Amino acid sequence: MTRAVIADTGPLYAASDEGDTHYQRAHRELKALARDGREVLIAYPILFEAYSLVLFRLGRKAAIEWLDELADASLVSPTPEDYRHAFLRVRRLADQGITLFDATLASMAERLNVEVWTYDHHFDVMRVPVWR
Repeated sequence: MTRAVIADTGPLYAASDEGDTHYQRAHRELKALARDGREVLIAYPILFEAYSLVLFRLGRKAAIEWLDELADASLVSPTPEDYRHAFLRVRRLADQGITLFDATLASMAERLNVEVWTYDHHFDVMRVPVWR
C-alpha cells in the first residue's frame, strides 16, 4: 500500500466550509499530503458523517458538489472486527465520550497501519497515531 492517512470527519468537513475555523489549515494540510505523496483514505462511516454535516450546515447544493469532489476518493470499508474493536474501545474509555465513528476509525487505522488525519484529541486518548 502507498503511504496513506485515513481522514476523520473534522478535516474533511473543514476543507469544504470557508467559515470553518480549520478551513485554511485543512487546505494547507491537503497540499502537504499531496506533496508528500500520501493517499487520503476515507472510511465509509466518516463519509456518511461528513456528508451529513455538509448537507445540514451548507445545504443540498453544497452536499452534492462535495460528493462530486470525492467521486475518485479512496474509500475503505470497516470490517466486522473493526466494529467489534470499536465497541470494546468505547466501553473501555466510557468516561471519554468517544463516538463509534471515532472508535471505528481508530480500529481501521490500526488494522491498516496508517495515521489518522484529525483535529480531534480523542485519537490521542485512544493512543492512535495521528498525522500532524
